[in-house]
This record gives sequence, C-alpha cells and structure tokens, in this order.
Amino acid sequence: MEQAVRRPARRSRAAVLAVVAAVTLGVAGCDAVGGGSPAPSGTAAEKGRPSPKPTPVWDTSPESVAAVGDSITRGFDACAVLTDCPEVSWATGGSEEVDSLAVRLLGRAGAAERSWNHSATGARMADLPGQMARAVRRSPELVAVMAGANDACRETTSAMTSVDDFRADFQEAMRTLREALPKAQVYVASVPNLMRLWSQGRTNPLGKQVWKLGICPSMLGDADALDAAATLRRETVQDRVEDYNEVLEEVCAKDRRCRYDGGAVYEYRFGTDELSRWDWFHPSVEGQAELAGIAYRTVTAKQP
Repeated sequence: MEQAVRRPARRSRAAVLAVVAAVTLGVAGCDAVGGGSPAPSGTAAEKGRPSPKPTPVWDTSPESVAAVGDSITRGFDACAVLTDCPEVSWATGGSEEVDSLAVRLLGRAGAAERSWNHSATGARMADLPGQMARAVRRSPELVAVMAGANDACRETTSAMTSVDDFRADFQEAMRTLREALPKAQVYVASVPNLMRLWSQGRTNPLGKQVWKLGICPSMLGDADALDAAATLRRETVQDRVEDYNEVLEEVCAKDRRCRYDGGAVYEYRFGTDELSRWDWFHPSVEGQAELAGIAYRTVTAKQP
C-alpha cells in the first residue's frame, strides 16, 4: 500500500501573529539607539555628537612677551626730558600707572620674569631684523612691534625711508622670527598720526623749543609755518605714514599668527594729557597707558 504523505500541522492564527510580532520587534531593535548597541554609521544620533573643536591659531593668553621698536616703546620723554623710561613702556613696563601689555597678560610678577624690551630710541624699520634676532633668543610666545615713526621723521622728506625698503625690512624681520619661532604670535601697532601730534604740540611754547633739538624735523620743523611749502612738506610726511601702515597691514595679513591693530594707534586722538610734557610729541605716562590698552584689546580679541 502507498504510504500517506504527512502534511505539516497547520499553525494557529495566534502562533503566526506572535512570530510576526517577534520579527518586527527584532528589526526595530537593530535600528534603535539604546542599551549597549552602537548607532550605525551615518545615523542622526551619530551626526548629533559634537565634533572636537579645532585648536585656535591665535592664543589670547600668551605666557611671555618681547617688544621691538623705537623710542615710543622705550618710554622716551615720558618720565624726564630726553631720557628713556622703559618702566612705563606700553609693551613691557612694570609701572602701575600704565599696566603694560605684558602686565595685563602675565600679571606684574610674570611680566618681570617673562617680558623683554629690545626696542631702541631712534630705531627705524631697518633696525627691526636685528632687534627681532635678539628677541627670538628668549623664545617669546608674543612679539609686540611698533616701528615706523622714525622712518618718516627725517631731516627732509627726501630722506624718508622708501615704501619699498620699509616693506623689505619688515618682511625680513618677520622671516627672522618665523625661521626661529614658527608658532610665535605677533602684534603690530600702526604708526601714529604725526600730523595730529604736530597740531596738538604746536600749542605749547616749551614743546616747540624742544622740537628744535631735532625731534621729527620733517614734520615738526618750523612748527608755526603755515605757508604752501610747509603744508606740502607735512602732507608728504603724512602720506608716507599712511603708506607705511598699509605695508604693515598687508605683510601682517599674510601671516596667520600676526595681528595688526587695524589702524587703532594711528586713529587715536592723543590730547595734551597723553603727550609728554617735555616734548609734546612722544606719549606721556597716560599716553603709554592708552597704547597698552589698544594692544591688549587687539591681542585678546576672539577670532571672528
């Protein structure tokens, strides 16, 4: 006899629904986030995780400061006539009346230990590479630069540093820094508005007598002369200062770790209180404090 074929037992409707439900829950569990199961790559949950923040190129709290530049950074005529006074320097001085850039960044004790002033009265941009070479020996994290006034303050307008030479000297100073300290930061102050300093100081008879000793003759010579030749001479000096500031801005902009003050020093309206009472040209103690404030705001500004 032919054996009967056995058919599988028919599952009940309830059993089938249970299996479907279990499979559905199992699939959902694979896609859900929770427990110990990691989210699949590319899911919304994974994309929602905060990515690590990149390290900022500019550090708003450097731990050491060196300064290079001219008589302004030496505090010339701020404390006594025709004398340097580095203790009131806007960049590195320890005076409580000024609260220099170094003091504001490092504290008074820190500034005394970890800030250095390599500026020199009478220095021009051509002197900056040598000053920078001395500055890098200390491995500063920030170098503060203020130079250019003496390049415009010459015996005659024809003796002023050319714009091309000014650019070449500043670029050389930056190369000197970068070859030794590729990650050091640079703050660059604009050249002051020499025309405004003349217009402020010429109201003081004593100041004009000191000017005759040879302070910025291209701008301050014959201080009371208002004829066409004198006006043209002063305007020529002023135009050169503005050209210098364009160079400072352009060269600095090519370096990711350089900040130009945006013309803040040039645009600052120094009044008689901010000018030396001995020469009515260089910053007084109050003027040095203003320069320190401009520098500190530029250095500590958050990156855009």
